[in-house]
Amino acid sequence: MVWVPLSPTSSDHRALLRAPSTTTMSLEWLMDWSWSLDRLRDFIATGIQSFRDCDATAVVAVACLLVLFVWYCYHVGREQPRAYATVNALMQSAEANGVQNGFVYCQSPECVRCSHHDGLNQKLYHNLQEYAKRYSWSGMGRIHKGIREQGRYLNSRPSIQKPEVFFLPDLPTTPYFSRDAQKHDVELLERNFQTILCEFETLYKAFSNCSLPQGWKMNSTPSGEWFTFYLVNQGMCVPRNCRRCPRTYRLLGSLRTCIGNNVFGNACISVLSPGTVIAEHYGPTNIRIRCHLGLKTPSNCELVVGGEPQCWAEGRCLLFDDSFLHTAFHEGAPEEGPRVVFMVDLWHPNVAAAERQALDFIFAPGR
Repeated sequence: MVWVPLSPTSSDHRALLRAPSTTTMSLEWLMDWSWSLDRLRDFIATGIQSFRDCDATAVVAVACLLVLFVWYCYHVGREQPRAYATVNALMQSAEANGVQNGFVYCQSPECVRCSHHDGLNQKLYHNLQEYAKRYSWSGMGRIHKGIREQGRYLNSRPSIQKPEVFFLPDLPTTPYFSRDAQKHDVELLERNFQTILCEFETLYKAFSNCSLPQGWKMNSTPSGEWFTFYLVNQGMCVPRNCRRCPRTYRLLGSLRTCIGNNVFGNACISVLSPGTVIAEHYGPTNIRIRCHLGLKTPSNCELVVGGEPQCWAEGRCLLFDDSFLHTAFHEGAPEEGPRVVFMVDLWHPNVAAAERQALDFIFAPGR
């Protein structure tokens, strides 16, 4: 704002004579404004002189801090918000328990899928080197490649198949396998259907006396109830449960491709009550195929793997790759009873014998 005095007229002279206080205030304001400009000029000159006198090292340090701050703001701005999936009302505490890929993790330190240890690749590579020193590097090319590039494989897989712990490259990928993939073991399980069913029915009678009998485990589900009775849990035999199903346990020893010596091997009876839905999730690895022998299969029960639905049948085996996104549900009527399968993990048919031996060593329980 610039104040420019104008030549006063006769009427202005009279007005000034009538209001001398207004003229005095304007003159004082001009003097104050001039004084303020002088102070501002002195302040800027002092700042410039202070900057000139400042130590060069301090200036460089301040510049570096400024650059780091700008870099930090840039990367924080680019970071995408992390999405969390809500499973259901039973899982209101999902943020505390951890949710990923729609699957609620138990966070047990013994669970190979739920506990993600830092430095896993280094540990696996160390185990592979130890195996090669004891035996041979022969036939280890694919495993070596998988461990070396594990981060890239796990992060760049299409969303339909994402094994969460270990991916072995160059294996044929398909959600379901034909019965001929492991023909011997499939036929052996189906021949012993009645044996396994009888032992399950003896176990299941205990549910009439208590809500969760000893040896059974309840799993997290969006709705309904999902119970499992493990004979082998992540490569570890459960002796008390095996004693209660002795013939089924002995049958496992007759299977040629059963994974029983590493953390990816399981064998259990799986029970879904009517109205149960299992949240979509991925298995830990693609080196196995999961076999379900139908023991009780009511209507309106389905397994969906990689978007493809299949139904169980009593006395028949269903083979699938659980490293694909999969879910299961039982929408039958309550009077139809539970859906029951005997589940056992078998080797992927394209994993060679030498690779199986090495993987048993690398992923041995407790290593």
